[in-house]
Amino acid sequence: MKSLILSLLVFLILQPVVAQRYDALRNSMVRTQLETRGINHSATLEAMRKVERHLFVPATYQKYAYDDGPLPIGYHQTISQPYIVAYMTQLLAPKAGDRVLEIGTGSGYQAAILAEIVKEVYTIEIVNELGERTKKLLDKLGYDNVHVIIGDGHKGLHTKAPFDAIIVTAAPEEIPQPLIDQLKDGGRMVIPVGPEASTQTLMLIEKRDGGITKTNLTPVRFVPFTRKKESGSNL
Repeated sequence: MKSLILSLLVFLILQPVVAQRYDALRNSMVRTQLETRGINHSATLEAMRKVERHLFVPATYQKYAYDDGPLPIGYHQTISQPYIVAYMTQLLAPKAGDRVLEIGTGSGYQAAILAEIVKEVYTIEIVNELGERTKKLLDKLGYDNVHVIIGDGHKGLHTKAPFDAIIVTAAPEEIPQPLIDQLKDGGRMVIPVGPEASTQTLMLIEKRDGGITKTNLTPVRFVPFTRKKESGSNL
């Protein structure tokens, strides 16, 4: 009993210390990795300071959570480099009343960042086990404005369209037409495009008066955009 009580006391003492260390690492990440690289969208910076990235990676990698790079999250997927998450979020220019569609839920970190800024986030994950795990995490963290859907992101989510913004976190070889169709007039989409075996290009898609403008931004490397082999109805 004494041993159990001692262990509990040590745990209770160490928890605030660990939390403060992660807070310091997160604030340092924002200063050194984001602000110095031109991230200046105030809502994005505030969200990056607030969301605890270490909670979205496996325990083995939590000590690296605020490093300047991606990390594996299982199922052959990764959590993107903090700068890329912030950069893509800033490109969307998200606003408080927006409804955003994300393709590629992954760890849920990008969805959580957006959820701190916008009204609603609908996020689609094709890997069933990963989607279910992330849904439980987001629910546990209180993100009741994030809706996780298991399915084929190529189809988008026409039942909730149009969206103020769409963000894609896996790279197709071509931009899926359903995503363009489901983007609201005046909306923005950020998407990496290109073959799996080479560097892709991050693109900004803007819809104005029914027309589409495509802007090539920077070379990136994302996991490939996968599709379900079986046919099925649109979401």
